[in-house]
This record gives sequence, C-alpha cells and structure tokens, in this order.
Amino acid sequence: MAGQTVTRAQLAESVYEQVGLSRNESAQLLETVLELLAGALASGESVKISSFGTFAVRQKGRRIGRNPKTGVEVPILPRKVLVFRPSQVLKARINGQPVPVGDDA
Repeated sequence: MAGQTVTRAQLAESVYEQVGLSRNESAQLLETVLELLAGALASGESVKISSFGTFAVRQKGRRIGRNPKTGVEVPILPRKVLVFRPSQVLKARINGQPVPVGDDA
C-alpha cells in the first residue's frame, strides 16, 4: 500500500468488515470520531491515541519569510499549526523493529 492515500471510504469499509456494523453505521461512526478529534483540536486540546501518537495544535509567531523566486521579504502572520508526534510503538512498526514492551506512548 506504499504511496497510496487511505480514504474515509476505505476506513469506513474496514470498520464495516472488522466490527460488523452496517455500512451506514460504520461510516457514521467514522465521521463521529473524526468530528470529535477535529473539535478537540479546534478548541486547543491535544489528542493522544495510545500506541499511535499525539495530535496537538501549536502557535507559531510572526516572522519574516522570503519569496524564493524574487528574494523579496514577506511577513508571515502568526498562525496555529497542527503537529503530530508518533508513539514509540508506531515508530518501531514503521521501521520494522520490535515493538517496545510496556510502552504505549
């Protein structure tokens, strides 16, 4: 599955196949989970999914950037960015290493 994007439809189908809910219930469950995650992040909360990682919103300050084509300096306004820190378990799995025992962070 390298190089492919996982879609909402594929996730909902996976829930349907593995959990046994109807396709509509599976899609609704996925939408509810995603909405809860997005709502928590929008309100400034971090979201930790054990053995997967942590999503958080970070505030970036104002800074001066540069247009790479022209070299002209441009102010970059303060903004919030979404950051993801993978857990040690996920890092190990991605790298084909043994999963750390007793570490769900």
